[in-house]
Amino acid sequence: MGGISRSLGRLRRKKRVRKNVTGTSEKPRLCVFRSSRHIYAQIIDDSKGITLAAASSLSKDISGKVEKNSGNKEGAALIGAAIADRAIEKGIKRVVFDRNGFLYHGRVKALSEGAREHGLEF
Repeated sequence: MGGISRSLGRLRRKKRVRKNVTGTSEKPRLCVFRSSRHIYAQIIDDSKGITLAAASSLSKDISGKVEKNSGNKEGAALIGAAIADRAIEKGIKRVVFDRNGFLYHGRVKALSEGAREHGLEF
């Protein structure tokens, strides 16, 4: 008993990291969220408060490719590739990575490596 719940611990880590990680117009923030079944990625310009690009395992164009892999590392790598392609289409090459309080391990790591392989720098 006692202690902190897993989600509350993640929110504390998120708050601690977000003090230092902000996205600008030159270098927007790549934010990752993972649930038990899906993974989501957004490229955000915090100075304007807008989302520049987004991809998730629920996106209509991606869900056909991902299918049963939406909650595993292969699916996360596909989402990373998709977000990188969408960012490069909009002229975004460099981003700062926001793991959103999740450990840099497993699906979060697979997404970032997939994005790096398709041309994003962070």
